[in-house]
Amino acid sequence: MRVLRLGAVIQVTGLARSTIYKLISTGDFPPPVPLTGRSVGWIESEVSAWIRTRVALRDATSTTCAVCGRKGNGN
Repeated sequence: MRVLRLGAVIQVTGLARSTIYKLISTGDFPPPVPLTGRSVGWIESEVSAWIRTRVALRDATSTTCAVCGRKGNGN
């Protein structure tokens, strides 16, 4: 089991710190694990699962362009 610090979570997800904590507060992102006094980390497999879920949601709602054959979100 690998623990990611905030900087690694930001790098892996591409999200800003404030967005990560906002998603945590709404229950939409894995919560951090307390490590020591003021230090927290995220379980890598939980963050990876969150990313896989986001990709699956994208793929489930994507449509294929009739002209170019590329997948898109219908916009």
